[in-house]
Amino acid sequence: MDIFSHGLWGAAAFGRSNGGFTKKKFWTALAFGVAPDLFSFGILFVQDVAHFITAGSFRYPHDMESGGINLPQYVFSAYNVTHSLFVFAATFFLLWAIFKKPVWESLAWGLHILVDIPTHTHAFFPTPFLWPFFNFTLDGWSWGSPWIFFPNVFALALVYFWFYRSRKKK
Repeated sequence: MDIFSHGLWGAAAFGRSNGGFTKKKFWTALAFGVAPDLFSFGILFVQDVAHFITAGSFRYPHDMESGGINLPQYVFSAYNVTHSLFVFAATFFLLWAIFKKPVWESLAWGLHILVDIPTHTHAFFPTPFLWPFFNFTLDGWSWGSPWIFFPNVFALALVYFWFYRSRKKK
């Protein structure tokens, strides 16, 4: 799924309390929802934008023959770490220990991983949700497919419209 949808679903699911959004919970959950992709691809994105500004081209153009993009190995390593349910669980419990209570907004990270499992194919960043203990991944459906992408956008619009209407009635 795209990074924006991850953030919005995470915020919708875990950025609310007592039936409504609070700014702090919303933005914290949104941040946890985008964190796995941001930490995997963010550095590369910043480097690529800087390269585009200085050199006028992207460093990692799409490879038309293989259908993929040749990316630095650190992107794949970071992706493994940030898309692991074991790493997520360890972080969740570490945050719980630090703050002496569960940080429910951090569950948006777990939701991100669970949504990625069926919406990534073996051809494009399959989700290593059992890393580092197992290399098993599922060959899901591409989130870029119109059958996945447009219903997702529609569902997000409905959820946020419902939240908006619910808040307006109060």
